[in-house]
This record gives sequence, C-alpha cells and structure tokens, in this order.
Amino acid sequence: MIIPELPDFLRNMGGEEHIGLIIAIFTLSAMLSRPFSGKMADQMGRKPVMMIGVVVSALCCLIYPYFTTVFTFFILRFFHGFSTGFQPTGLTAYMTDIVPPQRRGEAMGILGVSHSSGMALGPVIGSAVANQYSIDMMFYCSAFVSFLALLAIFKLKETLDDPKPFSPKMLIINKHEIIEPKVLKPSIVMLLCVYPFGLMLTIIPDMSIHLGVMNKGLYMSVLLALSLVVRLVAGKASDKFGRVNTVLVGSIFLIVAMLMTGASTTSTLFLISAGIYGIAVGIISPTIFAWVADDAIEEHRGRAMSTMFIGLEIGIMMGAVCSGYLYNNMASRFPAVFYLAALVATIALILLIAIRYKSRNY
Repeated sequence: MIIPELPDFLRNMGGEEHIGLIIAIFTLSAMLSRPFSGKMADQMGRKPVMMIGVVVSALCCLIYPYFTTVFTFFILRFFHGFSTGFQPTGLTAYMTDIVPPQRRGEAMGILGVSHSSGMALGPVIGSAVANQYSIDMMFYCSAFVSFLALLAIFKLKETLDDPKPFSPKMLIINKHEIIEPKVLKPSIVMLLCVYPFGLMLTIIPDMSIHLGVMNKGLYMSVLLALSLVVRLVAGKASDKFGRVNTVLVGSIFLIVAMLMTGASTTSTLFLISAGIYGIAVGIISPTIFAWVADDAIEEHRGRAMSTMFIGLEIGIMMGAVCSGYLYNNMASRFPAVFYLAALVATIALILLIAIRYKSRNY
C-alpha cells in the first residue's frame, strides 16, 4: 500500500537524491534478520515468527507520519524491514510443513495467488487513499490491514513438533546457521531474478508519471494481476516438468519484459510490458519456492527458507541501489536502467542452462 508514495514522501523531506535507499535499507534489514527468523522458526515455531513480523509492520506504519526527517525516515525503514525478515520465513516454512512433496509447486502457486492479490490491490488502494485523503491516512490504513493479518495468524495451528519457548540463546547465530548449503543454487537464481523487482519498486513510480500514468501503483498492479493468473498453472507445471525447466522459461519472459519496459515511450507499451513481467514473476516465484522446499532437509526448513530470502533481499537491494543511482532523477536514463536489468536476467538464464546441463550429466 505504501510503496508507490514513498518517493514523494521522501522528496517532501528533501531527500530525493536518496530514492534508491527506500527499498535498499528495508531489504538490508530484512536480510540481516533472516538468520534469526530461520533459527527461531525451527526452534520456537512458525506462528511466533509470523506474528513478530506482522506486529513490527503494523507498528511501523502507525508511526511513519511522525518521522519527518530524512534520517529518522531511514531509521524507521530499517526497523520496518524486520517485518519482511520474519513473516515470510515463518509462512513458507509453515506451507512446506503441511503440503505433500509432489504438490509443492501447486501449493506455492496458491500461496503466490494470495500474495499477489494483496500486492496488486495494495498499491492502487494506497495511492487512491493518499490522493483522496492524505499520505498519513494511507499509513494508518496499512497498519489496520496488518492487524487483520495478525488476527488471521491466531487461527493457525502450529506445525512444528515440540516448539521451545524463547531463549536469548536463539539470538546467538553461529556461522553455519546463516546459510543452508543445500539450497544455494535456487537462492542464487532468486537473487538474479529479483534484481528487476528492486528496480521496479524504485523507478516505476517516477517513470509512470513521466509516461502519463498518474496512478503510480498501476504498473505494479498490472504486473501482479498477471502474476496471479499465471501462478497456479506455473506451480503445477513445475511439479510435472521440473523446477529448473520452469524457471528457465520464466527467465526468458523476464528478459523480454525488461527490454520492453526500457523501450517504452507510451503508457500502452509500458503497461503491456508490466503484464509480461507479471507472467515472468508468476512462473519464477512459486517454482523457486518449491525448488527450495524440495532441497531442504526437514529439521532445517526455516534456515533453508531464510537462505532463499537472503538471496531475494540481496537481489532487491542491488536492484534498488544500482537503479536509483543510475537513474539519478534523469528521465533520459530510464532505458539504461532497464537494459541493465535485462543483462542481469540473462545471467540468470545462463546459470539455469548450466544447472540443467550439469544435472543431465549426473
């Protein structure tokens, strides 16, 4: 709900040159918190980790209106990132617990439909509330939705056998507890494939206005609506044809989407490219989630999901920072920003081809 309006919120404080840090600092915080959330999910249980994330999100949204300097805004963005560091880690581990292995792709597709529905509606509703009422009201509405999520989590039954009460020892992370080696391949592919998403969160609001699309959340909504349609089919396809083959197809759509967005000179082409990007996301996201679930060992599922999300956050952070500074508030640089993202997606494609070739040789 709040992402499309954050660049203007920062500009009003005089921090327009730091636009790339809006997403980067958020994802940095999420990345740093992943080892803790993964360990806690494997020891305390999935529900407490989800609840921590949702509570942090709600509280941060409530106090955004009172953090009105560039420095305090970024301090709050850092703490807000902890919500993303906890809730998805607990949720994906929970899903892996309750779904049979042969239907993981389908299950992650269903989870993705739910996620995409919120992500598609949120930007449009958030921008509408901000335009009709105020940006403060947008923050308060976002906090209210987070509290609704908290109520939903209370209804869930814990899936971890013998969950332990919180202990300060859970906050001590050994180096072997940071990364789960068994899921490194899908995590690196995730890193490369989400680089464009960090770019999109940073650049698309300004590019929308430049091309005459006044609702800055519309590109994201089109993207996520198409993603929603594709996810169920893609999840089932990955169960049938394999994870690597399915992600490989998605990466081709991703390259085309970045090239088209970079070449967009009209709002029509701009929104068509958003749809193609949505197809790519709908294919790639549930398939990589299922790929990680396949490769993870049962007692380290939280850590495995945490590792994948660390890759995700590094990719988003790189996309946000690189695009923010390359763009530098100059519309003439829009094409270069997206062509660089196409190059990163091409590296993902090459890696997937290598993984596929190597697996055939074993």
